[in-house]
Amino acid sequence: MQRIINAILFSTLILCACSTSVASPQPTPPAPTDTPLAFPSTAIPDPTLIATLSTPHIDQPPGDNITAAPPNPQDCGYQWANQDLPELSASFQSSIQALQPEAQANTYAFGENCLHEDGSVGGFSAMETDFNITLQVTDLTNESDLGEWIVKVMQVIESIPQDQIVGPQPGRVSMIFQSNGDQEVVNFYINQYQGLPAGLSNSEIYEALQIPQ
Repeated sequence: MQRIINAILFSTLILCACSTSVASPQPTPPAPTDTPLAFPSTAIPDPTLIATLSTPHIDQPPGDNITAAPPNPQDCGYQWANQDLPELSASFQSSIQALQPEAQANTYAFGENCLHEDGSVGGFSAMETDFNITLQVTDLTNESDLGEWIVKVMQVIESIPQDQIVGPQPGRVSMIFQSNGDQEVVNFYINQYQGLPAGLSNSEIYEALQIPQ
């Protein structure tokens, strides 16, 4: 009887052990070809979008409120100026002294100096050639005599070769008539004289050039 009981107990133990083994199988590692498990992850922003929002392109144009002033190639201002014309002055005075030995005459170019910020002169631009003449006369009230001198001086000026005249504009003529410490001055432009009506007398020429233009 005791042997039967022992046999039943032994069989029961074997069945319990087998049942536990079947209920809790040990996990086995996946094979290399198995699909890996999907794990949740935090979304990563698009790196392209980050670069676009945080750093502008290098070649991006400046804003509308930014302007670049173009450089001034000359970097200078202009100031009225004269420039001597020694060769023309010498020949002009020689021609005038042929009319009156004690006369004085000279010429110069009138125009603009180009001044740099440091005060240095960058160049001279001639606008016209001007003439100064001083003559001695016996009577400042003799308008016919003074008009005759104007005609003679203008004949000399108009005979100067054009390539010796500088500047695009007609020049100015300043004539000083002196007599016994007194003087009369007549200033006019060459084209003003040339525009006078034909047939005027010497006194009429003098009077016409006395009128401010």
